[in-house]
Amino acid sequence: MDFKKLIAYQKAFDLAMSIFEISKSFPKEETYSLTDQIRRSSRSVNANLAEAYRKRVYPKHFTSKLTDADGENSETNTWIDFALACKYISSEQHTSLSNKGIEVGKLINYMINNPEKFGVKVE
Repeated sequence: MDFKKLIAYQKAFDLAMSIFEISKSFPKEETYSLTDQIRRSSRSVNANLAEAYRKRVYPKHFTSKLTDADGENSETNTWIDFALACKYISSEQHTSLSNKGIEVGKLINYMINNPEKFGVKVE
């Protein structure tokens, strides 16, 4: 199976693209801070999922990369909170983005807790 077919990957990609679209309206003075940070962390979730999937022959590396993905997902959620506090996004946008992030986190944790379902040979 291709890593792009993983539900976690697809949902994380959707979240990253939603963040990209919404962050286009952030103020120019945020270009090198909040805008850059939220885009980077949201995209990093997918990069780490891809790396984890390719490292599934090594169980500890698989888990390590998934843990990195989960950490980046949590970081993204923090930036979403800052965007709301700075009034760059609405409460509705915040709720939508946060809920997507929670769903991605649950999927990543499912992968961590069930590596054998993703081709990892657990000994």
